[in-house]
Amino acid sequence: EVRLVESGGGLVQTGGSLRLSCQASGFARDDFAIGWFRQAPGKGRERLSCLDRKIGFTYYRDSVKGRFTMSGGNDKNTVYLQMNSLKPEDSAVYYCVAADGFCSDYETGFDYWGKGTLVTVSS
Repeated sequence: EVRLVESGGGLVQTGGSLRLSCQASGFARDDFAIGWFRQAPGKGRERLSCLDRKIGFTYYRDSVKGRFTMSGGNDKNTVYLQMNSLKPEDSAVYYCVAADGFCSDYETGFDYWGKGTLVTVSS
């Protein structure tokens, strides 16, 4: 059974930083795509980043480029999302997502979702 477990959310002031972690397990192969979505209250889910291991490329949403960085741990089952210069509009539930295939632009393209971790940025 595939599982994705996020951690690291919390309350931070504007301009602060947080690092989210995602621990993946249960994948039969290690070339799965993995990334992050978020959903703010009253809004739809938006893709923030995605690591496509098949081509070795990481995608970022324009609004977080330069502020958010996705990286991997010592094993391929752990990824991080370093978030700097946080703004109140970054407040949302952040989800770790994965797919057996490639990085999709759409949430329906991801087969697996974590339960999410809440990030709140105070002004």
